[in-house]
Amino acid sequence: MITAIVMIHAEADRIPETAQAIADIGGVSEVYSCAGDVDLVAIVRVTAHEDLADLIPAKIGKVQGVVDTDTHIAFRSYSRADTETAFDIGADGD
Repeated sequence: MITAIVMIHAEADRIPETAQAIADIGGVSEVYSCAGDVDLVAIVRVTAHEDLADLIPAKIGKVQGVVDTDTHIAFRSYSRADTETAFDIGADGD
Protein backbone atom coordinates (compact mmCIF):
# COMPACT_ATOMS: atom_id res chain seq x y z
CA MET A 1 0.00 0.00 0.00
CA ILE A 2 1.31 3.44 -0.94
CA THR A 3 0.41 6.36 1.29
CA ALA A 4 0.64 9.95 0.11
CA ILE A 5 0.01 13.12 2.04
CA VAL A 6 -1.48 15.81 -0.19
CA MET A 7 -1.25 19.42 0.96
CA ILE A 8 -4.03 21.42 -0.66
CA HIS A 9 -4.50 25.15 -1.13
CA ALA A 10 -8.20 25.91 -1.54
CA GLU A 11 -10.42 28.92 -2.14
CA ALA A 12 -11.19 30.20 1.35
CA ASP A 13 -14.94 30.47 0.81
CA ARG A 14 -15.18 26.88 -0.50
CA ILE A 15 -13.09 24.95 2.05
CA PRO A 16 -15.92 22.82 3.55
CA GLU A 17 -17.39 21.87 0.15
CA THR A 18 -13.97 21.25 -1.34
CA ALA A 19 -12.92 19.07 1.60
CA GLN A 20 -16.08 16.97 1.35
CA ALA A 21 -15.74 16.54 -2.41
CA ILE A 22 -12.15 15.34 -1.95
CA ALA A 23 -13.15 13.01 0.90
CA ASP A 24 -15.71 11.39 -1.43
CA ILE A 25 -13.02 10.38 -3.97
CA GLY A 26 -12.02 6.72 -3.91
CA GLY A 27 -8.50 6.27 -2.54
CA VAL A 28 -8.77 9.27 -0.22
CA SER A 29 -8.95 7.96 3.33
CA GLU A 30 -9.07 11.24 5.28
CA VAL A 31 -9.21 14.99 4.72
CA TYR A 32 -8.34 17.53 7.40
CA SER A 33 -8.92 21.27 7.39
CA CYS A 34 -6.05 22.94 9.17
CA ALA A 35 -4.31 26.14 10.09
CA GLY A 36 -0.93 27.00 8.65
CA ASP A 37 0.53 27.09 5.17
CA VAL A 38 -2.18 24.94 3.58
CA ASP A 39 -5.95 24.78 3.89
CA LEU A 40 -6.50 21.03 3.62
CA VAL A 41 -4.45 17.88 4.10
CA ALA A 42 -5.62 14.68 2.41
CA ILE A 43 -4.32 11.20 3.18
CA VAL A 44 -4.35 9.04 0.07
CA ARG A 45 -3.82 5.27 0.04
CA VAL A 46 -3.41 3.39 -3.25
CA THR A 47 -1.88 0.11 -4.40
CA ALA A 48 0.42 1.44 -7.14
CA HIS A 49 2.34 4.63 -7.89
CA GLU A 50 0.49 4.92 -11.18
CA ASP A 51 -2.73 5.26 -9.19
CA LEU A 52 -1.38 8.49 -7.68
CA ALA A 53 -1.11 10.00 -11.15
CA ASP A 54 -4.73 9.10 -11.82
CA LEU A 55 -5.96 10.30 -8.45
CA ILE A 56 -4.13 13.48 -7.54
CA PRO A 57 -3.93 15.63 -10.68
CA ALA A 58 -6.88 14.05 -12.48
CA LYS A 59 -9.35 13.97 -9.58
CA ILE A 60 -8.23 15.96 -6.54
CA GLY A 61 -6.69 18.72 -8.64
CA LYS A 62 -9.94 19.15 -10.59
CA VAL A 63 -12.24 19.51 -7.59
CA GLN A 64 -13.91 22.91 -7.59
CA GLY A 65 -12.13 25.11 -5.05
CA VAL A 66 -8.71 23.42 -5.28
CA VAL A 67 -6.08 26.01 -6.18
CA ASP A 68 -2.88 23.97 -5.83
CA THR A 69 -1.59 20.66 -4.44
CA ASP A 70 1.75 19.48 -3.09
CA THR A 71 2.19 15.72 -2.69
CA HIS A 72 4.48 13.89 -0.28
CA ILE A 73 4.89 10.12 -0.54
CA ALA A 74 5.34 8.29 2.76
CA PHE A 75 8.17 5.77 3.02
CA ARG A 76 7.42 4.25 6.42
CA SER A 77 4.84 4.65 9.17
CA TYR A 78 5.79 5.15 12.80
CA SER A 79 3.23 5.04 15.57
CA ARG A 80 3.22 4.37 19.28
CA ALA A 81 1.37 1.07 18.71
CA ASP A 82 3.99 -0.09 16.18
CA THR A 83 6.84 0.81 18.52
CA GLU A 84 5.29 -0.88 21.54
CA THR A 85 4.58 -4.04 19.52
CA ALA A 86 8.17 -4.18 18.28
CA PHE A 87 9.52 -4.02 21.84
CA ASP A 88 7.03 -6.65 23.05
CA ILE A 89 8.54 -9.31 20.78
CA GLY A 90 10.40 -11.76 23.01
CA ALA A 91 9.80 -9.65 26.10
CA ASP A 92 8.41 -12.57 28.06
CA GLY A 93 11.80 -14.29 28.14
CA ASP A 94 10.97 -17.11 25.72
